[in-house]
Amino acid sequence: MKAAPEDQVVLLDLQRLDNDVTRLTHRITALQKGDRLTELGTTAAGLRAELAAATGRVEDAERDLARLESDTATAQARITRDTTMLQNVSNAKDAAGLQSELESLQRRIGDLETAELEVMEQLDVHRARVGDIEAQLADVETSRSTLVAERDTEIARVEADRDAAVQSRAAVAAKVPADLLALYDRQRARYGFGASLLQGGVSTASGVTLTNSDLQTIRQAAPDDVVLCPDSDAILVRTAESGL
Repeated sequence: MKAAPEDQVVLLDLQRLDNDVTRLTHRITALQKGDRLTELGTTAAGLRAELAAATGRVEDAERDLARLESDTATAQARITRDTTMLQNVSNAKDAAGLQSELESLQRRIGDLETAELEVMEQLDVHRARVGDIEAQLADVETSRSTLVAERDTEIARVEADRDAAVQSRAAVAAKVPADLLALYDRQRARYGFGASLLQGGVSTASGVTLTNSDLQTIRQAAPDDVVLCPDSDAILVRTAESGL
């Protein structure tokens, strides 16, 4: 293929812009993936699970306390009833029975009140834990919201830069002859680079110094010959910097 040297040089600008578009696209993808956001989401999910468990323990303790208070109230009512009966009973055997039941009820109430205190202490601990988890979750959600806003702002900025690069790329591509542009696009799609500057005997696409044999072959090519880099398969653009 033949192409004017000045048209081949334009390919370097095209390659630079394509590199920019690729880099900015990768940046957008990385921002959308959001490793830190994923980490915060995982943390929030863990805290929500902890909160559910801690809330369950609070509810269990509240049910236990309500049951104990109900049992205490029932025992206290029986004490009131038996005390009234004891004041009115005349049979010694019945009186002894009531007195024994009153003593048993008093012990029962003592046990229930002790259990109530234990459950109330546990309830305080569980409620405090719920409060701690809620505070942690609120902090995580705040951090996540802030990060989402920052991410969205950054994505919008990078997308604007990419759009500008795409527009510039289209303007530069319009200056390149169709057959040369088609070759550039094909080589870039296949190998990652469409054009490579030969600078001081080094192909910038591959970073490899060309062999003397390759350089001799390139020297023999006409200025308007389209030469492919033997290492990167990109179009090798020759300039005064090429060291030929």
